[in-house]
Amino acid sequence: MRGEVAAARLVVVKVGSSSLTTQDGGLDRVRVDKLVDALAGVPGEAVLVSSGAIAAGLAPLGLPRRPRDLATQQAAASVGQGLLMQAYTDSFGRHRRTVGQVLLTVDDVTRRGHYRNAYRTLRRLLDLGTVPVVNENDTVATEEIRFGDNDRLAALVAALVHADLLVLLSDVDALYTGEPSRPGSQRIAEVRSQADLAGIAIGRRGRSGVGTGGMVTKVEAARIATGAGIPVVLTAAPLAAAALAGEPVGTLFHRVRERPAARLFWLAHATAPRGRLFLDDGAVVAVVVRRASLLPAGITAVDGRFAAGDPVDLVDPAGVPVARGLVNYDANELPGLLGRSTVELAAALGPGYEKEVVHRDDLVLLGGTRDDNR
Repeated sequence: MRGEVAAARLVVVKVGSSSLTTQDGGLDRVRVDKLVDALAGVPGEAVLVSSGAIAAGLAPLGLPRRPRDLATQQAAASVGQGLLMQAYTDSFGRHRRTVGQVLLTVDDVTRRGHYRNAYRTLRRLLDLGTVPVVNENDTVATEEIRFGDNDRLAALVAALVHADLLVLLSDVDALYTGEPSRPGSQRIAEVRSQADLAGIAIGRRGRSGVGTGGMVTKVEAARIATGAGIPVVLTAAPLAAAALAGEPVGTLFHRVRERPAARLFWLAHATAPRGRLFLDDGAVVAVVVRRASLLPAGITAVDGRFAAGDPVDLVDPAGVPVARGLVNYDANELPGLLGRSTVELAAALGPGYEKEVVHRDDLVLLGGTRDDNR
């Protein structure tokens, strides 16, 4: 038995579209019930990150396959999300459990106030004995502010709620040394470091008839979660109960570090920068080495279109990103502030300008320094 898995008190489980739907895109209620039975047996708390909204909306809209354009995907999600939640409501009702829908966008969990609210909502649902069912808000998300796939979303949700375990369920029972159907391919039981994946053909991002992603997205999600101090089990949906019980099924990714600050992990992994701030050498040292806030005096140039609260990359004089942070000024405000001290700005423009461009609490280091974030 896997002790760290069996001992988990708060579990995040992600299930893909192909594990919930029929070939023609409709929800498979038998599969839904089996998944819910496994989750209902968890002794602690559980959060479900569920794909399937777009897939569930295909048949009612008469669509033969997953649409390629964003507008039709959003229309299908609008129809399918209600059907998906109804299926979960009915199925969990057999166990006298209540479910609550939580739809997230990237902005919901990167801006400080929204992030706190997302955590409080999920925490309160769990305190009330409810199973949160999380999905990306496909009906309003744009190409520029999407998580990309629910494997990544699940890893980030696990960091958000301080989970003890993440379980990624798909139609493949484990990670293999090669294509599972090929002779000689062997199941990888445990992954303790990046070195354990050397030489393994994980594949490319793919797209099935009803879902997105593939094994590569699951391995990327496992890297995010284990980097957040959360172990991960990757296995097939029919093995969910065994995986949650700590049985040695699928592939176990061991955590590779202690738990960092969750919101900074979101900032590093869930956001795309809306612009760049070029730093002089002194500001790079202040931000990277001294972990100080970024002040206007250390910025030499501004690039991009962004508003206060947006994520921006902080780059060194060569243009290499060294950090990412949430900026306190609009892009059109900053050029007139560059190279000036906050005391000077406050005297000339008022006390509202005596603030950091990026506060250290809203800043995460990138590249080789990322693992040092706390």
